[in-house]
Amino acid sequence: MASMGLNLDEQKAVDRFRQNVVDPSMTNLVILDFWAEWCGPCKALAPVLEKVAAEYADKGVILAKVDVDEEKFIAAQFQVKSIPTVYAMFQGQPVADLTNARSESQLKQMLDQLLSQLPVQPGAAGESGAQAEQDVAQFITMGEEVLAGGDAERAAGIFAQVIDMAPDNAAAQAGLLRALTQAGHVEQAKAALEAVQQNPELAADPAIAAAASAIELADNQVDDSELSGLRSEAQANPEDMDKQLAFAEAAFAAGERDDAADTLLAMVEHDREWNDSAARTKLLQIFEAVGLEDEWVVSTRRRLSKILFG
Repeated sequence: MASMGLNLDEQKAVDRFRQNVVDPSMTNLVILDFWAEWCGPCKALAPVLEKVAAEYADKGVILAKVDVDEEKFIAAQFQVKSIPTVYAMFQGQPVADLTNARSESQLKQMLDQLLSQLPVQPGAAGESGAQAEQDVAQFITMGEEVLAGGDAERAAGIFAQVIDMAPDNAAAQAGLLRALTQAGHVEQAKAALEAVQQNPELAADPAIAAAASAIELADNQVDDSELSGLRSEAQANPEDMDKQLAFAEAAFAAGERDDAADTLLAMVEHDREWNDSAARTKLLQIFEAVGLEDEWVVSTRRRLSKILFG
């Protein structure tokens, strides 16, 4: 795409596209997926594209996604009229329309045909290590986005595929631990954590420590009737900090993080020094487990700061 005559936003869009799609396509076959958050068929197709791209990574295939709502200019350049629209890109040009390849077998068949015809060079021009790292980073980002979107099962699958490619990647291992935990597979997460901790370098990584915190918090899980009982006791005894803390821990483990945060914030406001600042410490543990960049964490941290310093 030419850059002449573009406004600043359009030029930035072109630069992003060049970095994320065109440059990698010079030696790799890029599956270019035009999608949107509101598009049901896009979400149905996404796991197929992710799985096949991960399996074909060593053949020089990578996946790039373009949100048509965020990148309207790029979508317009490709004359995208419906989504999902999927192209195969090589050396900066679309070489095939993959939109109708909706099953894993269909997509693999089309990729095999393209790979037999194109001079794809996975890891060529001295970029093997850098390209492999880029591929891993791309799938980790994808896994984090899927996890943040609430699909923990699918995120776990993505992180597991990354670990197959890069077993010593701490971000991927931590992502899998958090995804398993959020999906309710706490025992499986514990077993995975024990395996990770056999590697001293991984065990020392802050991302693994944060995932371990998430597992610890989830280990307080109770059934609905127990949670209801803890809630009733906390509401009936607002001055009993032990009961407040017990409910907050169980609420977070049950996925009711707003209730957990509200309770802990109220405890901090009531008596921030109670039990060596246990409520504040628990909140910080929750922040670490969820992720410090998470919007909910950022918002809740503001509420905590307002109580502490307001």
